[in-house]
Amino acid sequence: MSQDRATPHQDGHTPDPDRVTLYHAPNTRSSGVLLLLEELGAPHDLHLLDTRAGENREPAYLAVNPMGKVPAIRHGEAVVTEQGAIFLYLADLFPRAGLAPPLGDPLRGPYLRWMVYYGSCFEPAVVDKARGLEPGPQAMSPYGSFGAVLDTLTAQLRRGPYLLGTRFSAADVLWGSALSWTTQFRLVPETPEIAAYVARHAARPAVGRARARDGALAG
Repeated sequence: MSQDRATPHQDGHTPDPDRVTLYHAPNTRSSGVLLLLEELGAPHDLHLLDTRAGENREPAYLAVNPMGKVPAIRHGEAVVTEQGAIFLYLADLFPRAGLAPPLGDPLRGPYLRWMVYYGSCFEPAVVDKARGLEPGPQAMSPYGSFGAVLDTLTAQLRRGPYLLGTRFSAADVLWGSALSWTTQFRLVPETPEIAAYVARHAARPAVGRARARDGALAG
């Protein structure tokens, strides 16, 4: 949002045009977005939803995300849903953090690949495996096979320390969060490459801050 879109409050202060509202439920997929906001140093507010009480299924939130899922963000007049889209939007919105290779950077393509690969291949593969479902015919499956997804990821991590080599990006915030909980619940095997990657993720100061915030909110 451009600066000229902001309007002064009654107290004479101009609202921050970059301020983001995160629709958040602690210890869910939206926790990854909370972590990203910490990594970006982004000004934000939290709109908490009690999913156990079904607040995410009430009309007020369904008007934000008809799927009734978190995360979702509001930035000015823009509402963004879908985890990958939110990560891409926020990392581009706060370029000073350096978590998104810009257009023209040779790493922009690989960055987009790994951001989209997460939702297109990894999550469907993990969910199917957890439910004991076969991936379906090769021509219809969005990911091919669980083994192929894991082998592709492991091969990339072997080049490490991050998905873009030596460059840490928003893709690592997304994947580090996901691999932390999928290995914790034994949905994904803890290969040496994945274990080392998860350990690097856990050591980041922003991870500690985000987990502390989530713990306090859940309590």
